Amino acid sequence: MVVLALARKTVAAALVAATLTATVTVVPASAATVSTQQAGFRLGYRKTVAVQVLKGVFERGDTAVVDRFVRPDYIQHNPLAPDGTAALKNLGTALHRQFPDAEYGIKRVIAEGDLVLVHSHVVLTPGTPGNAVFDIFRFQDGKIAEHWDTVQNVPATTVNGNDMFSTLSSPRTTQPGPGWLTTRNKELVTAYVDRLLVRKDLSAIDTYVGPEYHQHNPTIADGVAGAKAGLGAYFAQFPQLKVTSKRVIAEGDLVAIHSHYVNAPGDRGQAVVDLFRVRDGRIVEHWDVIQDVPPTSANNNTMF
Repeated sequence: MVVLALARKTVAAALVAATLTATVTVVPASAATVSTQQAGFRLGYRKTVAVQVLKGVFERGDTAVVDRFVRPDYIQHNPLAPDGTAALKNLGTALHRQFPDAEYGIKRVIAEGDLVLVHSHVVLTPGTPGNAVFDIFRFQDGKIAEHWDTVQNVPATTVNGNDMFSTLSSPRTTQPGPGWLTTRNKELVTAYVDRLLVRKDLSAIDTYVGPEYHQHNPTIADGVAGAKAGLGAYFAQFPQLKVTSKRVIAEGDLVAIHSHYVNAPGDRGQAVVDLFRVRDGRIVEHWDVIQDVPPTSANNNTMF
């Protein structure tokens, strides 16, 4: 890849300079610094690949991008598609034939470890509201090995007046913050979700949510008061709600949690991805996508 090639050239140039300039003391990069740089290159590569595959398959019906970046033993959790690359190719080809003007609008991408999360606005037919989508990819040996997603129709209006995609908290950027924030913010959001959703403790909002709080769930009012009212009503309606977190992906100031929500015992429940933005130690923005777990699936992997 171009980035890796540039990295190798930079290292080579540094070695040559050190050899030819004996009077200059060269302080080598620490092993930790090199390791951090390599990790950054890997995450950047995976994010780029995830976007290329999504746009290639669903905008262009490009089967070559599947051969290049997806493992043959690809594991699929979307209930509408079987496992394997052949099914992914067929899906892309069929969708492109039916919706030649489809747009997979990428809004934000974060990566941690071997996981990449992509938040998108997918419009199959121009002029329609489209769908809000979270895709999660697991990488193995440089290729996509596994995929989960959640899909929700974009409504014509929202209770809070916000769309499901924009960034409203300051600074208004879709890019994740610096990597040194990742661990702290991941711990904060995980603790918040456990206290609020698992233990149904509304006081978690006072502890973890900042006064500037922007809500993108279309059914909940904006701000701290809106969160308390909306979630309070939800807990009252479903007192036996059970929320089980399946995976957490964080980068900088963005933290996503993929969960199984079961409103009442015996329900199939919902697959949910909640995405939070943290600023100065407080949660300031929230996006989510909610999809009912269907009674049947084209694969045997569940949505989780």
